[in-house]
Amino acid sequence: MTELAQKQRSWTLKQPSPLPGFGLSLGYTLFYLTAIVLIPLAAIVVRSLDGGTAGFAHAIAQPRVAAAFRVTLESALLASLLAASYGFLIAWVLARYDFPGRRIVDALIDLPFALPTAVAGISLTTPWVERDHLDKIYAMPQAYHDVRMNAQGEMAVLTGQGTAHAASTIMAVGLDPRFDFSHAYWIVAGIAGGNPNVVSLGSAAWARYVVDGDLGYEIDAREIPPDWTTGMIPMRKSKPFEEPAPQIEGQAYALNAPLAQWAFNLTRNTPLDDSDKLKQIRADMEGAAAQRPPFVTMGDQLSSSTYWHGALMNDWAAKWVPYFTGGKGVFATTAMEDTGTLQSLQFLARAGRVDLNRVMVLRTVSNFDRQPRSLTAPESLARQRIGAYAAYLPALEAAYRVGHTVVNELLTHWTQYENTIPSQPQGATTDLLTR
Repeated sequence: MTELAQKQRSWTLKQPSPLPGFGLSLGYTLFYLTAIVLIPLAAIVVRSLDGGTAGFAHAIAQPRVAAAFRVTLESALLASLLAASYGFLIAWVLARYDFPGRRIVDALIDLPFALPTAVAGISLTTPWVERDHLDKIYAMPQAYHDVRMNAQGEMAVLTGQGTAHAASTIMAVGLDPRFDFSHAYWIVAGIAGGNPNVVSLGSAAWARYVVDGDLGYEIDAREIPPDWTTGMIPMRKSKPFEEPAPQIEGQAYALNAPLAQWAFNLTRNTPLDDSDKLKQIRADMEGAAAQRPPFVTMGDQLSSSTYWHGALMNDWAAKWVPYFTGGKGVFATTAMEDTGTLQSLQFLARAGRVDLNRVMVLRTVSNFDRQPRSLTAPESLARQRIGAYAAYLPALEAAYRVGHTVVNELLTHWTQYENTIPSQPQGATTDLLTR
């Protein structure tokens, strides 16, 4: 028998596979496992080490992360117990009985219905709620979010994004007959974009002025006259920054400057987190304050529902704020809610519900408001996403550390501050805007 005939005979005698399609099924399974499980897990590991091992260790030691782990493990344990009990019954029925729709039920139980509990845990467990034990919940269906409160009288509410959400939420809370705000202090706290000439990533700024960036006229920059620096024009004016600045209600809010100075003096030495990742990002940014480690300062805010970005927009904002504050305001941060919040508080003050002299505004820098040297403005903007800002977690932590210092002082000495609004003590250091 020739060698070719022997090979042909061996092919003829080869037994069929006991698992038809095994190769294709294994390939699909490995692809599904890689795409759904292995790649996301690898991305989590790589992203978690962006701040170095020290930053990773600090992040996982945070109470909200521990709470997220607890929620995840408890939910997973409960899900496993339910799956084991109900799964046994379903498997018994499918294996022992034949009934109409059996194949459909058999297919449905293989679909992945699991919710990643870690995501829900991290999103809902904020520093204020977790650390200050804001366990009492007041339902607020007429607002963006329910109100949280503790036994010491500290209250928190999430206003939502944009001036409309903020205004409606604060108005709903302020008019609620369950609460007496006649002597309450308000700290409007949140993350923000930062002017690198005044603040750095992870820094915190107490405001004396909040200026609206939406009220006005606008012409597309491609159609403006060559001697104009911007297409943004004040209301009732015919060109940018035409003097005198119009006096329009809601255009600018002057806060209680002595109270803001008191809050700054109280918190100016608060330690704020820095990391190798923040240092690397700062190194690529131009600006007088861009290279500084995170610090507490005083600086004013431009508030608008439009999320703007870029060096030219930064230049506009740096002129817009002093224009509407008689040259007194210094643009430090940009956010999207606070003119809405302050408008509602102003109306509530007219109704005798709140005291405007007890309002403070604190913003912490999660990202710079302009592009670094190595990117264009569109490229930089494409990277600005909530939760993915360069200093998102450090800014959240800074807002709590700085804001909580003031809250703790007020609550600890409430008998002193209930009827007497604190102000800058004699001989205290002035703000750091010129540093």
